[in-house]
Amino acid sequence: MSDIKDERLAERGRERIEWAAGEMPVLAQIRERFEKERPLAGVRIAACLHVTTETANLVRTLAAAGASVALCASNPLSTQDDVAAALCDDGIETFAIRGEDTDTFFRHIASVLDLRPQVTMDDGADMVSVLHRQRTDQLAEVWGGTEETTTGVIRLRAMAAEQALRYPIVSVNDADTKHLFDNRYGTGQSTMDAIMRATNRLLAGRIVVVCGYGMCGRGVAARARGLGAQVVVTEVDPTAALEAVMEGYRVMPLRDAARIGEVFVTVTGDRSVIRREHLELMRDGAILANAGHFDVEIDKGALAQLATAPPRRLREVVDAYTLADGRRIYLLGEGRLVNLAAAEGHPAAVMDMSFANQALCVEWVARHRDELEPRVYPVPTEIDKEVARLKLRAMDVEIDTLTPEQEAYLRSWEEGT
Repeated sequence: MSDIKDERLAERGRERIEWAAGEMPVLAQIRERFEKERPLAGVRIAACLHVTTETANLVRTLAAAGASVALCASNPLSTQDDVAAALCDDGIETFAIRGEDTDTFFRHIASVLDLRPQVTMDDGADMVSVLHRQRTDQLAEVWGGTEETTTGVIRLRAMAAEQALRYPIVSVNDADTKHLFDNRYGTGQSTMDAIMRATNRLLAGRIVVVCGYGMCGRGVAARARGLGAQVVVTEVDPTAALEAVMEGYRVMPLRDAARIGEVFVTVTGDRSVIRREHLELMRDGAILANAGHFDVEIDKGALAQLATAPPRRLREVVDAYTLADGRRIYLLGEGRLVNLAAAEGHPAAVMDMSFANQALCVEWVARHRDELEPRVYPVPTEIDKEVARLKLRAMDVEIDTLTPEQEAYLRSWEEGT
């Protein structure tokens, strides 16, 4: 029933999955326990995630726990076709083809939902949206779900605020062992890697404008500075802007940054961050990249309207738009998630912790399904701490423990000056 590009790519996919597994020791420890305990025996899981080598190791971990898993892509340009082929060869129903059009994208989501899932795993909340809009007859069967991204959590919290959310979902994105590492170090490295792969441009000395200074923006700014770039940050939140100033970045409105920037990276989770008013001010040769989940942060419609002709594909993922006055603006990866559209995504070492949270939260949902309400839940503290503990153990790092006296002091209120 799977729908992939080419089953003959399976062997190559297996090799790359194995390579990623070498950097995912936390997930390996969880998988070892899952194989013995089978905590998800018979559970049907529908996953709408980036189909990458790291995701493959997560899916294999869930299957080892006894679950029946079906997987589709959460972004049309993020699928690694050899990984999809390897998963199919493993017997995992997989619906993902790199470059699939919008109709195929949503048809694949529908195919995964045909599994009649009891648990959903989302990366952007598209699957949850389809369930709530088009598959309402299935909602009563769903125990709960997990969400991986900032963008998806924003959508889910909006649904919960309007009392439209019909089943509980755990915000994996907000776990400390996710956003402090995956969002910051993973997004930072993979975004700059993607820009360099896509363009082969030297970043040292260039002015890189980072739009948004959340955890992902912090990572992008740090990695850009580490490569020798002059980093400008744009923000709407005064606290985040103040932090960027204290970190030594230049902070200014985007209308001012648009005049001087050479490379622009959007990483906000919101739409229309770079708009016509900014595009009209940009210098010749400006490079635009989006590190947010959806392709709405850069106004591609406005860019097309300003151009005198359809874009020219100069490199594999570089489209050149020529404006009426001769200026050229380069858009990377069609404005989609650049670290997967132009590279391989986050390093496995950080996805190890993120997907460990995913696996343990699915187990938690299955165990506590009768106690949960239809709202967005944080990752339980004990899961977050367990992931950190397993990561430290894998790194052969030991830490101190509190003495009984220290524990008693922390519980008391009577001692003081």
